Amino acid sequence: MENVSISIEKGEFVILTGPSGCGKTTLCRCLNGLIPNFYSGDLTGDLEVDGVNVSGKTTAELASHVGFVFQNPENQLFSLSVERDVGFGLENMGVPREEAIERVQWAMRATGIFDLREKAPYELSGGQQQRAAIAGILAMRPNILVLDEPTSFLDPKSAEEIVAVIAKLSDDIGLTTLLVEHRLDIVSRYANRVIVMDSGRVELNGAPSEVYNDRARLIGVGLPRVTMLFHLLRTEGFDVTNPITVEQASVDLRRLLTK
Repeated sequence: MENVSISIEKGEFVILTGPSGCGKTTLCRCLNGLIPNFYSGDLTGDLEVDGVNVSGKTTAELASHVGFVFQNPENQLFSLSVERDVGFGLENMGVPREEAIERVQWAMRATGIFDLREKAPYELSGGQQQRAAIAGILAMRPNILVLDEPTSFLDPKSAEEIVAVIAKLSDDIGLTTLLVEHRLDIVSRYANRVIVMDSGRVELNGAPSEVYNDRARLIGVGLPRVTMLFHLLRTEGFDVTNPITVEQASVDLRRLLTK
């Protein structure tokens, strides 16, 4: 990465996108100290997360500030039951037993997997495994949640359900959420802001309706289909906006048809 300069405010829901290999995962790994503590490399400049300067901090020290959900949930699940997996991080943090039980139960209910608590992770569907991975992070109560393409192993229905859970939790408990994602049709409705990277640089940064433009498309970002449709309408001379969702598009179409 080179000359990356971004600021994310508390409580924002931000999408990080861009073509494969553009630096999205590398940026995310810097936020919780995986770079340079686990993945070798040179980290220069200032990086402050949740009021903490990342330089010199270990991943363990940053875990209470930044929760990281990996692309493949199987990388985070290894116990013989969902409940034990969700509580694993709390055990390592030395959280008292009664408080840990309360947190684990809250996290499982919040992600809709409480009834699966005695199941082994390998018995779960992909969507259920992703919920369990998210619950394990939420139980540690970080202020920031970073998710690296959490829908990539899921079918469209499961992906929509997972993103809706994340968005609701972000609203309910004021989480700052950074979501790395390519499936913008599914996630864009929840975003306050979209950051587009290319070749290790931040190329676009703004509201979805501003960022989803010709430049993003040329970079290789797969814009929401409804946004692409309205782009074609504008090129044909129609006075329409740049909707992100079908609901927004229907309002604009009604306005256009009643003129």
